[in-house]
Amino acid sequence: MEHPLHIYNTLTRKKEQFVPLHEPHVGMYVCGPTVYGDAHLGHARPAITFDLLFRYLTHLGYKVRYVRNITDVGHLEHDADDGEDKIAKKARLEQLEPMEVVQYYLNRYHHAMEALNVLPPSIEPHASGHIIEQIELVKKILDNGYAYESKGSVYFDVEKYNKDHNYGVLSGRNIEDMLNTTRALDGQDEKHNAVDFALWKCAQPEHIMRWPSPWSNGFPGWHCECTAMGKKYLGEHFDIHGGGMDLIFPHHECEIAQAVASQGDDMVHYWMHNNMITINGQKMGKSLGNFITLEEFFTGKHKMLQQAYSAMTIRFFILQAHYRSTVDFSNEALQAAEKGLERLMDAWHHLQKLTPSATSTVDVNSLRTKCLEALNDDLNSPIVISHLFDAARAINSVKDGKATISADDLKELQYVFQLFLFDILGIKDEAASAAGDSYEAFGKAIDLLLSIRQQAKVNKDWATSDKIRNELTALGFEIKDTKDGAEWKLGR
Repeated sequence: MEHPLHIYNTLTRKKEQFVPLHEPHVGMYVCGPTVYGDAHLGHARPAITFDLLFRYLTHLGYKVRYVRNITDVGHLEHDADDGEDKIAKKARLEQLEPMEVVQYYLNRYHHAMEALNVLPPSIEPHASGHIIEQIELVKKILDNGYAYESKGSVYFDVEKYNKDHNYGVLSGRNIEDMLNTTRALDGQDEKHNAVDFALWKCAQPEHIMRWPSPWSNGFPGWHCECTAMGKKYLGEHFDIHGGGMDLIFPHHECEIAQAVASQGDDMVHYWMHNNMITINGQKMGKSLGNFITLEEFFTGKHKMLQQAYSAMTIRFFILQAHYRSTVDFSNEALQAAEKGLERLMDAWHHLQKLTPSATSTVDVNSLRTKCLEALNDDLNSPIVISHLFDAARAINSVKDGKATISADDLKELQYVFQLFLFDILGIKDEAASAAGDSYEAFGKAIDLLLSIRQQAKVNKDWATSDKIRNELTALGFEIKDTKDGAEWKLGR
């Protein structure tokens, strides 16, 4: 590959050239949602980040098996080893079966992902459908001496593991300090140390979701699912594991420990993490009560929103920042993203109507290379977008008669826009999508009306000219008169 892809590996804390373990096949596992409520903006970021990676790896010619799990059991209140299962709690409060809660919110999650143009994964396994695999994982860890049974539950022995390996290799935490500060708790509960985490929990009588195991009727710990399902669908060694930075500790740290304890080494070659979306500098999330659901963004029905924002505005807003940087929510930032996206879409529509000249006075030859170099530099989507804005300025110069473009350069520019804006960044032309197959005929009909209006102006039939303009404006079209006639677009 002329410009090899480099990605930031959280494990080594540096950018590394991406070399698949089994080229051209790539195994990628991304932590999906816990489906006990509507998806919010914080859920959109990892979905869009790893959708970008999925699309780009596919463009590079890799055959990607993309696994994104659904957590529908074992995720307890406060993300600890004690408390009520989040889905079971929702089911109890709403007097539903737990799987009714799962299916309802999963359907809504899929609908939101489709609106954001997030491609579906290759496999979307549920934690509740892989209890056997998780039990087998716990058995191996017990057999290897890194776990212990206590009152029907099974816990991972962090202190023993840390003597042989490094618990903290991903997060950089000093586990010795953690162990020293928690020894006073020994003997007060089922655990040897407070830092030990549950592999299997004995279910209390009121716990709805439970399965038989060699130790008790219970349920798996939250961390088990990804290790077990990653192993099942991608093997003992695979390329990429992704998720939000909030999962580095304890979830992904525990995953590494489980993998090493069960098979002797880590399963994952590259660990990738997207940063958080914040509101006033504070992480957006359900537990903090400061989240805005995607449905509320799409409808504008939230007290913090000044207007509704389209799904593509949300996607563009997220892609305008590098995936490892924090993005702070504000209406001003979203409105700027909306205007920026509108400029690019206007340029795309103008691009379809440009007439080529014999020669070019605009330079588009390096555009494709610059965009590829940005993506190969750890998926630098903001730089790709900046190059597309440069291209948009060139398009507008040609449209306004200030520059010329040859037929070959026009074809190249159309290809680059299609490839990077739509195919890789995943932006949809929402106007074209809304109109469906009739969009081309729809556009020709508007062009015909404007040509009739132009002729009316030539004939000084101002009444007809004004009527066409006013009627189209009333229907939501924006009409702009130019020296060659008029341009139109659907208003937002």
